[in-house]
Amino acid sequence: MTSFDIQTIQTELQNKKPRSILKAALENFDNIAISFSGAEDVVVIDMALNIRKDIKVFSLDTGRLHPETYQFIEKVRKHYKIEIEILSPERELLEPFVKEKGLFSFYEEGHQQCCGIRKVEPLRRKLLQLDAWITGQRKDQSLDTRQDVPEVQIDTAFSSDEKQLIKFNPLLNWSSAQVWDHIEAYQVPYNELHQKGFISIGCEPCTRSALPNQHERAGRWWWEEATKKECGLHAGNVDSK
Repeated sequence: MTSFDIQTIQTELQNKKPRSILKAALENFDNIAISFSGAEDVVVIDMALNIRKDIKVFSLDTGRLHPETYQFIEKVRKHYKIEIEILSPERELLEPFVKEKGLFSFYEEGHQQCCGIRKVEPLRRKLLQLDAWITGQRKDQSLDTRQDVPEVQIDTAFSSDEKQLIKFNPLLNWSSAQVWDHIEAYQVPYNELHQKGFISIGCEPCTRSALPNQHERAGRWWWEEATKKECGLHAGNVDSK
């Protein structure tokens, strides 16, 4: 990692195009990885490989994903001929949780505890090994929690007193239409669930297809308020509100 002034780089990258943000991320950090789960993330991978061939990619396997999502992960791995590190929940945390509360407690108690065990804890383990990470989040994915997110930021949710973690959001200012224009133009792999009305795709019990004219996150945790629709991977978005 070279000398990195967060305020200067934030100013330089504000409203810049995704490739410019990715280039800055990959030039400033060697110990950096792309978090992959959805359409946006594959677009990031597609762009990043044109900048640097040795990119690192990881994905969270919660154990509750759709079959199509597992097939999608494998499709991306083969298409780009890259390694994808699969992160799983800790058995010591997951088994007591399921034994005590069953497999669907989130419908009654909210999704935070389940996501914390299945997603946030494995992510935290991975991020402790990195200096920076790259996400596919966009502002218009959530008008309630992502409007104030910058192109590059100190990740307050996963930084520690010993180590400051940097997060890059290269697609921040793109719309869903721009993402899908890129997917079509460059023949980027995508999850087959998108052809069945699914827009934002998470775990199978917590995701359903969206109706016409509904917001793309309407199918995620549909039984909860919109202001709670973050699983904890981007907890800083909620904390800043």
